[in-house]
Amino acid sequence: MRILYGVTGEGMGHATRSKVILAHLLAGGQHAIEVVVSGRAHGFLTGAFPSLRVHEVEGLSMVYEDNRVQISKTAFALLKKLPRLADNHEVLSRIKERFRPQLVISDFESLSYYFSKAGGLPILSIDNMQILNRCTLEIDIPDEEKGSFQLAKGIVKAKLPHCDHYLITTFFYPPLRKERTSLYPPILRDGILDARATAERGPHVLCYQTSDTFTELLPTLRGLPGQFIVYGFKRDEVMGNVTLKAFSEDGFVRDLKSARAVMAGGGFSLMGEAVYLGKPMLAVPLQGQFEQTANALYLAKLGYGEYHRELSADGMARFLARADGYADNLRGYTQDRNRLILEALDRLIAEVQIRGRLV
Repeated sequence: MRILYGVTGEGMGHATRSKVILAHLLAGGQHAIEVVVSGRAHGFLTGAFPSLRVHEVEGLSMVYEDNRVQISKTAFALLKKLPRLADNHEVLSRIKERFRPQLVISDFESLSYYFSKAGGLPILSIDNMQILNRCTLEIDIPDEEKGSFQLAKGIVKAKLPHCDHYLITTFFYPPLRKERTSLYPPILRDGILDARATAERGPHVLCYQTSDTFTELLPTLRGLPGQFIVYGFKRDEVMGNVTLKAFSEDGFVRDLKSARAVMAGGGFSLMGEAVYLGKPMLAVPLQGQFEQTANALYLAKLGYGEYHRELSADGMARFLARADGYADNLRGYTQDRNRLILEALDRLIAEVQIRGRLV
């Protein structure tokens, strides 16, 4: 089957998840695939699949400073991209004429979605974001986050409406409120799946910081007891009890599987990896990103870690004092690698091949 696969370039979690799905679809040799992707994810997927046609398109990128989404700067960045967004139409026109897709799969990517709707093609959604719209969240949303929740829910609902099926990845399972929706454990890369057998809790705490302008983190860590390994500042440096490391996929996996605990934002990919490897996590979501807040609230509800709205030395110290209890709770978490979602995807594709659509 000829499949057009769309991947949003906002954050790398979508790309790493899509790499797993693409590798699975290509392994059987039954499908021809082309990819449309924006941002850093283009280089990542091009490197992962050098023989695959990966089309670079323009997409929206969020601007972060001091652990907050900067709305005005994000809007200005989008305005600067408008002249280049017109080129996206030419990319899709070439795909239509030469590749002639029969099915579209979108990981929160809009261009491939519009392509499917314009051509009357079946479309599958694979991501974690749709849980905000298609499920009933069973968490106590703080008053200061309720406006953010309604905004995020509206954006997610408008992003990819009326897909033929929504496959949602999650480590928590709220009730479904819409049809054509199913929930599956997080899609994990091979390095994480293989790391579970040898994972142990060492002496260090792994910190992952996505915004290198968030300058409060390092002095706060230096004032705490213990050893901290920090990714996200794009350099290698030792600062007393804090070790900064430039990103390396293999190095990051090694440090994660041997960490005592994890401190990071509320991004779904790392949180799913930490849960799978049994690592207690302190989540400080990016303010203005309710999807991250929801992840963190469920993390706390399940007893796997804590949600903190802001970073503080006292909050970190209290979390670390309670980390062993969270590790005990995590021992009950299991998932059968990526089997469930890959089997479900294969069934849906087979149905499209047989019927030409999903019923």
